[in-house]
Amino acid sequence: MLTKKPPALQSFLSLVSRRASHLARQRYDVIVVGGGHAGTEAAAAAARVGAKTLMVSQKIQTIGALSCNPSLGGVGKGQLVKEVDALDGLCGRAGDYAGIHFSILNRSKGPAVWGPRAQLDRQRYREFIQSELLSTPGLTVLEGSVEELLVSDPNPEESGQHRVTGIRLANEVHPISAASVVLTTGTFLSGSLFMGQTESPGGRIGDAPSSPGLSQTLRETLGLRVGRLRTGTPPRIVKESVDFSLAKIHPPDSHPTPFSFLNTRTHCKSEEQLPCYLTYTTPGVERVVRESLHLNCHIQQDTKGPRYCPSIESRVLRFPGRQHQVWLEPEGVTSDLLYPQGLSMTMPPDVQLRLIREIPALHRAEIHTPGYGVQYDFVCPTQLSPALQVKSTQGLFLAGQINGTTGYEEAAAQGLWAGVNAARLALSMPTVALSRTESYIGVLIDDLVSRGVTEPYRMFTSRAEYRTSLRPDNADLRLTLKGFEEVGCVSSSRYQEAVRVRDRLQDALTALQALALSTRNWRKRLPDVGMSEAKNTMLTGMEVLQYNDVSFETLASAFPEILSPHVEFSQRLKIEAVYRPHCHLQKKEIERIQKEENMSLPQDIDYFSLSVSLSQEVREILDKVRPTTLGAATRLQGITPAAIVHLFNYVRHTGQKGKRALRHKNNQMELYLQADRTFLRQDSRPVRLGPKVHGDDIRSSETPQDSVDLGPELRAVPGFRAKQHAGKREMTDGSFN
Repeated sequence: MLTKKPPALQSFLSLVSRRASHLARQRYDVIVVGGGHAGTEAAAAAARVGAKTLMVSQKIQTIGALSCNPSLGGVGKGQLVKEVDALDGLCGRAGDYAGIHFSILNRSKGPAVWGPRAQLDRQRYREFIQSELLSTPGLTVLEGSVEELLVSDPNPEESGQHRVTGIRLANEVHPISAASVVLTTGTFLSGSLFMGQTESPGGRIGDAPSSPGLSQTLRETLGLRVGRLRTGTPPRIVKESVDFSLAKIHPPDSHPTPFSFLNTRTHCKSEEQLPCYLTYTTPGVERVVRESLHLNCHIQQDTKGPRYCPSIESRVLRFPGRQHQVWLEPEGVTSDLLYPQGLSMTMPPDVQLRLIREIPALHRAEIHTPGYGVQYDFVCPTQLSPALQVKSTQGLFLAGQINGTTGYEEAAAQGLWAGVNAARLALSMPTVALSRTESYIGVLIDDLVSRGVTEPYRMFTSRAEYRTSLRPDNADLRLTLKGFEEVGCVSSSRYQEAVRVRDRLQDALTALQALALSTRNWRKRLPDVGMSEAKNTMLTGMEVLQYNDVSFETLASAFPEILSPHVEFSQRLKIEAVYRPHCHLQKKEIERIQKEENMSLPQDIDYFSLSVSLSQEVREILDKVRPTTLGAATRLQGITPAAIVHLFNYVRHTGQKGKRALRHKNNQMELYLQADRTFLRQDSRPVRLGPKVHGDDIRSSETPQDSVDLGPELRAVPGFRAKQHAGKREMTDGSFN
C-alpha cells in the first residue's frame, strides 16, 4: 500500500494556519513545540492515542524538513525506523515515498544487524509528512514562536513537583493551555550558528533560534541541568560542477526494500533510483584545514560534537596523513544539488571552496550553500523518567536533540514515545515504557535516562544486548500488537494485518517443526544440500533451514503440499530459523554476565593496548573512569553490552591475550558474539542471507575509525595537534551549567 501524492504545500498552509488569539480560547490535551522529526512523530502519536493536540512550529513551510543529510536509516538507525513504523509512526512510510536510492547496509554480517537505508528526495519527504499531519484527526498545526513555557509553583501534595499548564507565544497576550507539553526544539534551543569567525543566533541557516525564555524556564524556574552540544553540516555542491568520471559510482540495491511493514514496494521504481558516488580527500585538504584553523572559531569551542559524524577539520587533525571518504549524495530527483557526506565544516566560505577543490571529483565544484556549525542547549536526560517526562515537572516531556541525541531516527523514536505518554497522561491513563529486551527504542530511552550523555548519542546495534531478537524483520511482531492492545497508538487496520502475519508465521513454524526426517531421507529429498551429519539422526525442517545453502523455497519445492502456502514469508522464516538457537544462547550468556557483576577488573589494565574488540570510545571511557567491577563498567555511559562481553571474557581468562569470542557448541553450531558481528555459522561457512556485495557501505558504520570529534583537546596544544600520552588520548566530560 502506497500513499497517494501529497497535496501542494500551499494547500497545506492554507488549511493549517490559525490565529493564536482564536486558539487561546481552547484548551488542548497536548501541545507539541517543534515541527522536526521528533515533533511531527510526537504530534501524530498523541493524536492517534486520542488527545486533542496542537503542534507549534516557527515556520509551517519547514515542518518535516531534512535539515542535514537527505537520508534515513542505517545500522542501528534503520532498526529504529522499522520500530517507529511498527507503532504506526510516520517516518518509515515517508521514507518509502521519498526514497530515491535504497540499500541494505551490513549485508556481509548477520541479518540481525542489517541496516535498511535510503537516500531521500527532500521535497517529497517534507510533502509526505505535511500531508500526514493534515489528515490526522484531532491535530491542529500553528505557525508561531513559543515565548514562554507556563508552569505552576511546586505543589507539596504532588511530591513538590511543578505542573505544566501551557505555553505563551511571542507577541501574544493570551496563553494556550494544555495538560501536557512536549518540547522538541532540536538545535534551536538557544542555538548559535558558526561560519569561520562569524557567530549568529539560529538553529538552522535561515531560521531564528527558539526564544531565550524557554531555556531560561528550564534552567531557572525548573532548576534543570542544561548543557551545550554542537553539530555541523557540509556545503551543498552544484551537481553540474562535479566531475563524476573521477569518482566511483555506488549503485542502489536492484530491488528496493521498503521501511514500512504496510508497503510491499517503494514509490520509486528500481530503474528510477539514483546512484551515489564515492571519492576521497587528498593531502591538499589537510593542508587547507591546517592553514585555516585560526579562522575557525567553532572548532576552538569547548562544546562536544558528534563522535560518529565529525567535521572534516576533526578528522584531519585526529588522523593526519590519511585519506577520508567523501560520499556525493543526491538531494532529490529534480534537485541540482549534491550533499557531500563527510565534509561537514565551519570554515569561511572562501576557504570551503578552496578545500573542496582539492578533491579530484570536485576540482571545479561550485558551492550553492556553505557549510556551518550549530551549538545548542540540551537537558541532561537523567532528569527524565522512562516515559520521557521531566521528573520534577508533571506534564512536561522532552524528545529529540534536546535530550542529547543526534540523528533523525533517534529523534523520531523519542518523539513518538513522548507523544504517546503525553497523551496518556492528559487523558488520565498511566504512562508506559518499553524495555531493553523488546525494542531499540527501549534501549535508546534506557541509555538516556539511566546513563545520560557526555556527547551526542547515536544508536548502534552493539548497544542492544538482545540485538539478535530485536531484528528489523520482526519489529511488527514485537511492537504492533503491543501498540494497539496496551499503548493505543496503532490503528485497528494495522493491528489486524499484524495479527494475520503473526498467525501465518506461527502456522509455518509449526509446520517446519513437525516436518521431521532422518538425515538419510533429507539427503534424498535435498540431494544438492551438503549435510555433514555422520550419524543417521532426526532433523526437523527448522533445523535443516538453518543450513547456509537451504532456503525456504528449497524446502517448499521438496514438500509443496506442506510448505507452499507459506512462501510469502520465506525470508522471515529463514531468519527466524537461523537465530532461534542463537537467541536462547544469547539470553543465557547475558544472565551469566549479570551474575558476575561483582567480578573485579584489574586496575593495571592498559585498555588502549588490550587486544580485544573494543572501540576507541569504549577504551577512552574505561581508561578514564577505571571501573573496579564488571557491574560498574556496565553502568558507564558509552559502554556497550558487546564491550562488556569482551571485557568479561578477557578478565575471565586473565593472561590470555588476543581477541576472543564466546563459543557454544550446539549441534555443530558455534555462537559468535562480537561487538559489530553477530551470526551463526555451520561447517565453517557463515550464514549469509541475500546477495553478495562488494564491500560494505560504511557511511553508517559502527566502527569509529576516523570518526572522532576532538572537541576541547584542540585548544590545548599549539597548532591544534592531538595530544598523545603513550598512545592514550585524553577525554573530557560534557559541560553542564
